[in-house]
Amino acid sequence: MTRMTGGCHCGAVGFEVVGDFSSGMECNCSHCDIKGLVLAFVPRSDFTLLRGEDETETYHFNRGAIDHVFCKTCGVEAFGFGAAPDGTQMAAINLRCVNGFDRRAMTLEQVNGKDF
Repeated sequence: MTRMTGGCHCGAVGFEVVGDFSSGMECNCSHCDIKGLVLAFVPRSDFTLLRGEDETETYHFNRGAIDHVFCKTCGVEAFGFGAAPDGTQMAAINLRCVNGFDRRAMTLEQVNGKDF
């Protein structure tokens, strides 16, 4: 398990997360695809918001099951919250927003979210 930090573009929102970031996923749903999200999922308990709770807004679409959290100032979605199929509360980390993370070193899974 690796401890990493990250945040939005303007720095108003920052987080710390612990997880295995050797793989991630890229979804082709209308939301993830247009934003270019590259995601890794960790239990919600392994995610800590360090700063910026008052600097975020939440967007919901489709079934409203995922809290897409973004910075009110710069608009970057660094993470989101939802539940795994078994009900476990999860954090979805946008790996593009993790400090010093090298996406070239990970396995990337393509997910067909258009058909969900």
